Amino acid sequence: MKKLLTLFLALGFTFAFVACGNNASTEESAEETTTTEEVVEESTEEVEEAAEEIEEGAEEAAEEVEETVEEVDSVENAE
Repeated sequence: MKKLLTLFLALGFTFAFVACGNNASTEESAEETTTTEEVVEESTEEVEEAAEEIEEGAEEAAEEVEETVEEVDSVENAE
């Protein structure tokens, strides 16, 4: 009788641990996925901002080059 009771208790504890173990990992995975998505979104925003700054800088540099070319042309024409 004691062996049978021990066997049922052991099986009961085993099923309880297995059932509880799966729920915890699923919740942690969902939290990790959310955190990863937030990091990716923040990184994407930073990259987009950096690209816009580079584009603005390139436009300003192009304008300066055009002004310099016009100045050189006007000096050459004056000679």
